[in-house]
Amino acid sequence: MEKLPIHLSKISLITGKLISNLTILMVIGTLGIVILRYVFDMGWIFIQEIIVWMHAAVFMLGAAYTYHHNEHVRVDIFFQGFSKKRQALFNLLGNVLFLIPFTLAIIYFCWDYMASSWSIREASREAGGLPYPFVPLLKSMIPLTAFLLLLESVAQAITSYLTFKEAD
Repeated sequence: MEKLPIHLSKISLITGKLISNLTILMVIGTLGIVILRYVFDMGWIFIQEIIVWMHAAVFMLGAAYTYHHNEHVRVDIFFQGFSKKRQALFNLLGNVLFLIPFTLAIIYFCWDYMASSWSIREASREAGGLPYPFVPLLKSMIPLTAFLLLLESVAQAITSYLTFKEAD
């Protein structure tokens, strides 16, 4: 049971490192957009949409990585002063009572939204925007994000349980 969180977290770590490369591409793409617009007086909607979508991918698919490294938004007014055992208990309860059910709800409620996008072969509404399958791929990142957070939440819950148990 002690190795399971490590294996589950590897998925978050690999995804986070892979997706972080998009930030470099976003900077290069944004520079290209600026040069095209202000130097050559040209603009391409699909390039702008690609940048926006890469930005969305970085935030969504990087969420589990951020959670793994404890860099997510947290109100630490009381938490910092707690003992390791009490912190582990709060983390365990937070994962089991809130994050795990929340991620399962996201997967459940967004599934039809994503599936309908694939079934109608949705494309960008903008003239010159991204063609099919870019919109369904982006919408597929929503349940994927929830699934990655679910895996990381299970890993964090197990780690918290083990920490709580050892602290006796």
